Amino acid sequence: MNIFFLLSIHSRIAKGAMSLRERFDVSAQIPELYFNFYGRIAWRFEPFQAGIEPLRQGFEAGLSSGNKDMGLHCLIHTVKNAIFSGANLKSTLKEIDYNLHLLKTYKSEVTNNFMLNFRETVSLLIDNGEATSIPEKAVFGDLDDPGNKQREAFFHHAVMRAYWSGYTERCGYCIEKCMNLFGQGAQPIACVAKFFFGLNAIDLIRKKRYVSKNKEGLRKAIAAMKDAAANSEWNFMNKLRLLEAEQKSITQNHWLAIDMYDASIQSAKKSGFIHEQGLACEKAGLYFKNMDSNNEKALEYFKQAVECYEEWDSKMKVDFVKKKMDGLNIIYV
Repeated sequence: MNIFFLLSIHSRIAKGAMSLRERFDVSAQIPELYFNFYGRIAWRFEPFQAGIEPLRQGFEAGLSSGNKDMGLHCLIHTVKNAIFSGANLKSTLKEIDYNLHLLKTYKSEVTNNFMLNFRETVSLLIDNGEATSIPEKAVFGDLDDPGNKQREAFFHHAVMRAYWSGYTERCGYCIEKCMNLFGQGAQPIACVAKFFFGLNAIDLIRKKRYVSKNKEGLRKAIAAMKDAAANSEWNFMNKLRLLEAEQKSITQNHWLAIDMYDASIQSAKKSGFIHEQGLACEKAGLYFKNMDSNNEKALEYFKQAVECYEEWDSKMKVDFVKKKMDGLNIIYV
């Protein structure tokens, strides 16, 4: 039976259980309740953004009730959801630094490692770490140890950092590690990793690297996004449409590719995923630049990408797209 079908049933049960909190006094259980619902389940049918504030409340309730460990679990998922939502990077960095300050009092090596891992990703996305990095780094121990529960977080963020930086070979290596760890994908980082899996497979196909293997990887990534989008269009439809657009672009299915790029842009905009809206605009611009030699159309999409990346506060991506714009050899304002 399809894993996402089972998850949809579990989601409905969990949603019903959450509604009961309004009828009974469950204040002592808030940290665990919010962690299990908003951290583990809600992403399958509610926007990533919807979990941020309840998880923050779960963290605060955990500290005030003496349930520190569960509160810190909520804190980790608060930042994770913010990153998945495309929250403003500088604001997210500020929140992470505040959390690291708190962790000097509420000591937790695991939570500290998660925050440092998040921080490295956000710092890279802002300015490649040029002005925002810090000396302290996460320590994850032996990444080959099956008992190391932090391996998933390490490799997932390694995938994101490598992909956004354009390191396709490194991204591919980390993706293989992720896929071995995540299994069927019953958690959000597994689904998001599969999205990057598909995008990276396209880049490798264009470079004529392991074409058959990456075509199969792309097919699996699209199938995974279809399953995920069937339960949550908000979180995954834009990702599905972008993978479909990229697939059509390499098969030279011009009009369908354009339709899918535009559909991905509109879906990301509707969901408030400014980072993925920018990515879809960037990919559409590259398509027109490289496949269609339509520099005017490429410039139109690149400008949209720059606007999105500026709103996201990613100087790294703004600089990347502007270099592509400079290479079009046309005057723009």
